[in-house]
Amino acid sequence: MTQVALVARFKAKDGRGEELIAALRPLLDRAAEEPGTLLYVLQRSKDDPDTFWTSEIYADDEAFAAHSGSDVMAAAAPVLGPLLAESEVLIGEPLSAKGVPG
Repeated sequence: MTQVALVARFKAKDGRGEELIAALRPLLDRAAEEPGTLLYVLQRSKDDPDTFWTSEIYADDEAFAAHSGSDVMAAAAPVLGPLLAESEVLIGEPLSAKGVPG
């Protein structure tokens, strides 16, 4: 089975970066409990405290679907929406990695 990789880049509305981190906390906590979520990292830009991205790797399509379709994800969407100025999601498959189970 092919693993699923995702990179999501998003920018909080001006000055709302800390609120965005707080709103993402339930997703981070949930990802830590999901056996099929192999990597879930939230990162913040050093140059712009309102710019963030996640790096995610899922064991397979089913694990990605379980994360994407979770109750926590559904509850997060209406909370995150008003905090975001922009967002972009790229979905693919990992080709090479260090420190990620293969």
